[in-house]
Amino acid sequence: MLLDQITKCMREVAMHITKKELLDTGQSSRKPTGWGFFRLLWYLIFYCPVVTEHHLERKGVDFIFVNFSAWQYAGSDRLWAGLVTTLCEQIRRHFGALPLSVFSVVGSAPKRGFETALKEWKFKKSFCIKLVIILTLLLIGLLLLIVPVNTAIHGGEENFTTVFGSLATLVSGSSIIMTLYKLLKAVIISQRHKIERLVNNQKFTNQMGFMNEVKKEVELITQMVQYMEIFQKQKIRVVLKITSLELCAPDKVVGVLDAMNTLLSDRRAPFISILVVDPSIIVTCLENASSLKGMADNGYMFLNRTVTLPFSVPALGKKTKLQILKKAVQRTEDLIDWPSRNDAHRGTKTGIAESMKLLKEELAEEEEAEVQTNILQTARFIKESFYALYSERENLHEYIPDSISQMKRIVNTIPVMVHLMMLSQIPLNDQSPKALAAWVVLCNQWPCRLSWILQCLEDEDQRGSKDGFCDCLLWDVFKENSKELFSFKVGLKNILDLDGDPEIFQKFLSQDFPFTVEESMRLMKITVNLDFSMKYKMGLLRGINNLQNDWKDSGITNASPTQQGAVSTIEASNCNKPKKEMNVLQKNGNKEINC
Repeated sequence: MLLDQITKCMREVAMHITKKELLDTGQSSRKPTGWGFFRLLWYLIFYCPVVTEHHLERKGVDFIFVNFSAWQYAGSDRLWAGLVTTLCEQIRRHFGALPLSVFSVVGSAPKRGFETALKEWKFKKSFCIKLVIILTLLLIGLLLLIVPVNTAIHGGEENFTTVFGSLATLVSGSSIIMTLYKLLKAVIISQRHKIERLVNNQKFTNQMGFMNEVKKEVELITQMVQYMEIFQKQKIRVVLKITSLELCAPDKVVGVLDAMNTLLSDRRAPFISILVVDPSIIVTCLENASSLKGMADNGYMFLNRTVTLPFSVPALGKKTKLQILKKAVQRTEDLIDWPSRNDAHRGTKTGIAESMKLLKEELAEEEEAEVQTNILQTARFIKESFYALYSERENLHEYIPDSISQMKRIVNTIPVMVHLMMLSQIPLNDQSPKALAAWVVLCNQWPCRLSWILQCLEDEDQRGSKDGFCDCLLWDVFKENSKELFSFKVGLKNILDLDGDPEIFQKFLSQDFPFTVEESMRLMKITVNLDFSMKYKMGLLRGINNLQNDWKDSGITNASPTQQGAVSTIEASNCNKPKKEMNVLQKNGNKEINC
């Protein structure tokens, strides 16, 4: 969304500056369309552009936007090659294959000249002289071949004019044919295909000239853009929008950043690179990349050397956040009436109705309710749950993150859970729409802490819960067992990183949404956005920890009365002595004691 806003803003600013310059100077920009296309070809062949002070003072600008999603090229061995090929393909598409091919064959790069009286276009005299000579030789050769002059040499065995005409035609014709061949080859074989062929050539890839060849292709693009700046009478900037880089492997991330630093960072290069990344992920990739061992031990410092204008996206305002949530809700209308569209006839073909029937039968075994919820009540319940998300009167939106993807996860989960309530015949009156929406947010924002609470509830239920335990608050359960969770922080580090702010979690469960044990057990039957593998891992860690504690406690308990008395005597006799180490070796029932 932010990239779209940036693109829109840059285009509006460019249009405004161009109109203002037209009013001030009376000179309009020139576009290579219509007759301008043929004029561009004429200039490419016979003129060389010159960068003057007048051109440098121009304010008008045109932006060429290039979208590069690294995820599309994640399977490639050289991700940076995808960046370069995407750039070349977009420039070729913008200016046209023929102008770019003509420039690569006979075009001239802009020259620097700062005299005020110097013109922007310089006639290519040397090229024209060569062209006139070649055409003259071709014409003379053809004339001598068509109209031979009878000049006998060595008894008339050879015709001098025929030989000279053949040589002249061959030399001039071969030059013209080679030029046309290069032009046709450049039109057919794009720069993208050239670079892909170089990348696929394993022998050439390992040579030192590989990057030099890629650099030449990038320089050709740079010179073409500079040429078009003078032709269009306005500055041109190529904006590279690089996204999804954090979804790639560490070494590939480094390759893209290296390409930005080496291939696209020339002082006169017309490139603007917008790198859209999550720094916490990119920094880890840089620090773990094998190609940067010893060079990027601190990923943040490496990013600071690469990025010249950092911009951290600020937190969304309340009004903007609510608008985004409302738009996300409007896009899920298909999920609201999902069961009504899956009738028995259509469901037989797709298998949906049969699956729903099985799910209904399975859930009905556990919860035998006689209330049959209809589709209209379900749709109203979903809309009320959605309203709790984006309503200004409620405070639930304060716990929803600014990430649009996370908003979509929450919005998409609510209809599914409500439909599961209907299928499992759970009365909708037993649960408020606001509480259901809050439970979805809780599962999305604090999956680790919630999984720990659920595991503690399960263990308590297996041991035999006390009277009134169902009325206990989840926050009280977490507070009672939080120290044990902290002891597992090493084994659960990756899972704990998924949770949001701990202080906000406390406010959520203790003040705004005080869920009880009974409510959580009822909602867990329809919860779909909580990964139960986390709870399973916590159960294993807690079970192993309980086994260790039981083993330690049973070490002295299982000893004989004589051994227990000896142990007590040794402990009592040494409790008042100065600190020193005392060892009693455990052999044949004798227990080791350290004081």
